[in-house]
Amino acid sequence: MKFFLDTANLNEIREGVELGLVDGVTTNPSLVAKEGGVDFKQHLAAICALVKGDVSAEVTSLETEGMLREGCEYSIIAPNVVVKCPLTTDGLRATRQLALQGIKVNVTLCFSAAQAILAAKAGAAYISPFLGRLDDIGRNGLQLVADIVGIYNNYDWKTEVLAASIRHPIHVIEAARVGADVATMPFKVMQQLIKHPLTDKGLEQFLADWRQAA
Repeated sequence: MKFFLDTANLNEIREGVELGLVDGVTTNPSLVAKEGGVDFKQHLAAICALVKGDVSAEVTSLETEGMLREGCEYSIIAPNVVVKCPLTTDGLRATRQLALQGIKVNVTLCFSAAQAILAAKAGAAYISPFLGRLDDIGRNGLQLVADIVGIYNNYDWKTEVLAASIRHPIHVIEAARVGADVATMPFKVMQQLIKHPLTDKGLEQFLADWRQAA
């Protein structure tokens, strides 16, 4: 499983890369807005310079032509840019046309297996089912990921399943268990994956014993 950071914060990305755990980055307009009035294209270029893997940059247009224009503009910023399009009729049209031009697309805001099928047929490089947002309304987000993985395994589709809207370590563990290709997560969730109280306690005991022996 690949780990992507779901952030636009350069410090978080830099630290994750230094840990050797980050394979890529996903951004969205909300995450970029949190960085405080940055120039989007310059900021995207800075992210791409930090990460060797794919970096998703989301379009803000709602119509196909606007998505295509933005997607083409983003794709020339760096070779590892992936254009992020919403799972709408216009978004699927844009996905198909961008894919035919050799531009990778991450189809986002997926909430059903039916939508995931359409994204794969449109040529998406990634499909992003949103676990946490489904959980918020009493639906099983992880079951959706499992359903998509199972369906995709029936065919020769190249679309990777990118588990998104991850809220906690259990989401990551379960997404890995059902075979998601990628998990994209906030930096704090990646930190939570590292931490365990018994690790801290064991280390403390080892060091205490060592000091006594010395």
